Amino acid sequence: MLSSVSDISAADGKNYLMPITSRPDFAMVRGDGNYLYDNTGKAYLDFIQGWAVNTLGHNPAVIKQALLEQADCLINPGPAFYNGPMLNLARVLCEHSGLDQAFFANSGAEANEGAIKLARKWGAKYKQGAFKIITFEKAFHGRTLATMSACGKTAFEPLFEPKVSGFTKVPYNNLAAVEQSIDAQTTAIMLELIQGEGGVIPADAEFIKGLESLCQQHNLLLIVDEVQTGIGRTGALFACNYSARSQLFATLTNS
Repeated sequence: MLSSVSDISAADGKNYLMPITSRPDFAMVRGDGNYLYDNTGKAYLDFIQGWAVNTLGHNPAVIKQALLEQADCLINPGPAFYNGPMLNLARVLCEHSGLDQAFFANSGAEANEGAIKLARKWGAKYKQGAFKIITFEKAFHGRTLATMSACGKTAFEPLFEPKVSGFTKVPYNNLAAVEQSIDAQTTAIMLELIQGEGGVIPADAEFIKGLESLCQQHNLLLIVDEVQTGIGRTGALFACNYSARSQLFATLTNS
């Protein structure tokens, strides 16, 4: 057991950890609100918080208390059983989003992977095996093999070939390009309402309405990736709650 947080050092064991990104030599040992603290006691104001998906701060009392209470009762009975928090959260999400059902995953990439699989299953059942999904240049949907294939990041293009086929990339906010890319094998269109890693680029209101019309016309699913815009990050619970681009820009400006 470590006698104190100062005993933790990135030098102790870092060679045993597979590198996935460039990390500094110190190790983070605790968090408090917007701040992180390393093993020397130095504080860092954290503007990233989980690579753009954690807006809760570090070590918030309400979450800590909820974790303690749940751990004292039940941690994980497995996916083959219902549990109370699962059912309550699914109900709250559906009541506030207007959606019919919720699917829980461990990461944004896994959530998008689930959406891709669901779209392909739907295409197999209702569209004679259609499997293609139209996505957008500069889009980011995750780092699994399928979600990287769906991304429009140029940095991803040479990595981990061959990627998963079936993703057609078109320019963002270009409805004509989307329409030209639809064929008999297309089952869905997938987009971020605000492209995050692409440069904080919102979708035009006319573009979103046009995508909805195309989906209705061609019997397609519309997948909205709100990993980085959902749960209040744009002001509303979800970015899809906004009916016009001007409202979205006003919220971004006032945030």
